[in-house]
Amino acid sequence: MKAPEKDYTHRSWLAVTALIAVLVCVSFIPPQEVLGVKLRRANILSDLISFDDALLEEAANAEPQLFDEEEFHIDMAAVAERLEADTLPPAAPTRFEWILASDSLPERRPAPDSTRLTDGAPVPIEDFSDSGRIAAFCDTLLTARRPVRIAFLGDSFVEGDILTADLREELQKRFGERPGGGAGFAPMASPLTGFRRTIKTQSKGWTAYNIMQRKSAPEHLRNHFYVSGWVCQPAAGASTRWENTDYRSCLDSCTTARVLFLSPQESRLEVTLNDTLRREFTVPGDGAVREIVVEAPHLHALTFKVLAGTEGFIGYGAIFEGGGVVVDNYSVRSNNGQAMFWTNPSVNAQINAMAGYDLVVLQYGLNIMQAGVKNYTAYSAQIEKMVAFVRQCFPGAAVLVLGVSDRSVKTDTGFEPMDAIPYMLDYQRQAAERSGAAFWPVCDAMREQGGMAEYVKNGWAGKDFTHINYAGGQRVARALFDALNAEVCRVRTVRQAEAEAEAARRRRAEAAVVDSLRASRIRQELLPSIGAETLNLPHP
Repeated sequence: MKAPEKDYTHRSWLAVTALIAVLVCVSFIPPQEVLGVKLRRANILSDLISFDDALLEEAANAEPQLFDEEEFHIDMAAVAERLEADTLPPAAPTRFEWILASDSLPERRPAPDSTRLTDGAPVPIEDFSDSGRIAAFCDTLLTARRPVRIAFLGDSFVEGDILTADLREELQKRFGERPGGGAGFAPMASPLTGFRRTIKTQSKGWTAYNIMQRKSAPEHLRNHFYVSGWVCQPAAGASTRWENTDYRSCLDSCTTARVLFLSPQESRLEVTLNDTLRREFTVPGDGAVREIVVEAPHLHALTFKVLAGTEGFIGYGAIFEGGGVVVDNYSVRSNNGQAMFWTNPSVNAQINAMAGYDLVVLQYGLNIMQAGVKNYTAYSAQIEKMVAFVRQCFPGAAVLVLGVSDRSVKTDTGFEPMDAIPYMLDYQRQAAERSGAAFWPVCDAMREQGGMAEYVKNGWAGKDFTHINYAGGQRVARALFDALNAEVCRVRTVRQAEAEAEAARRRRAEAAVVDSLRASRIRQELLPSIGAETLNLPHP
């Protein structure tokens, strides 16, 4: 019996449907240029969908818009007046403590040496300050018997603790009074916390607002941003659990945590230490920034919960520290530095009064820089404003401006270094010099290690030839540490020479006194019957 023939007509319809789908997708491909010939868009849906390719082409050929200068508008006189007005003492306490028995680990004096972590001579820090602020910071690293604090303000280049994780580790190992130091600042809540490896953050019941989208935040929150770039509003029972990790050494030997928040209305808060010990705090309402300070011999995990009083409550985050160096990563994606001027200077100053930063690092400009653009005069002026703003909010800190990192762009022959880099570096250096800050060119340090092409080849940077990863961050961090360490060694040498010169001066002064007394005694012994007045000699 002959088998019935199969019907394949449905496959034709499937083929037609697939073809139409492909053509529809092709319709969304923008106009291309091949061998100098401009090709039009293949739009089979022209009767249904229109693409304004003329506008796209006009936008592509337009002169690059570096940034909106209005976004950088800041009245420094108004900032100073606001800070002065907000110096009135708060009506309620700002510090709440939970102190457990401290450990008895012996303290050790930092013993820096000239050993480098990178090959070749370090790229030096250029200190343009008249008051020697970088030298003072180096003195603090050598002599302070307290945590030495660094605020690292930047963009997506250091997001997730890239670079700062390794800089923190090296500084804590070399200059800490005791091993340890913690992961520094961690926000109360953020969609980016899962990317960070140095501390685990689990948040529930918080609504987080980023400063770059501040206009979408409720109006009463917009004026309370900190340099971290986040404000978080709780629902009833909102909680955050932070857990230290062993991703880098020294992280899990934290001994202190500072939880930072605003509580304009009375609130009831719960803190849990290492998932076992709990304590409640009743915080009276006040407009000042508050902190709950927890100290324990070993702080592995901390949970913060808002039990009551959520109205107007703002959570900033927590700073985890030990007896060594604290490096707080305040990275804000897509920030060219303008977000600094959208923060509340009073909030910044109040938190600085609690922590007290010794150094503020400014890492910006990568997003501003564009191929073919050589003039960054306006942006250089904004960097000077950034330095001035930092000094208003963090008056005791030295300021270090980082020059842009290395970056490559695609050309007909492959990827080549962006031609705008040397120009941006020059303008950043000039801004640092005019404002009396210090300067360190990240690009030069990267090129000492082969540059961005070598970073991508070795898997130290992304295929965008712009952003480094954790491996690349480690190499930049070590180069920066070498630069700081070289400055510390130089300052120590100067201080030792000054101390030796002072000791020699004292010895000479003491010798002169002894010689004077000896001469007087000899005169008295040899000429006992003749008075000093007769010989016109000074009295002993």
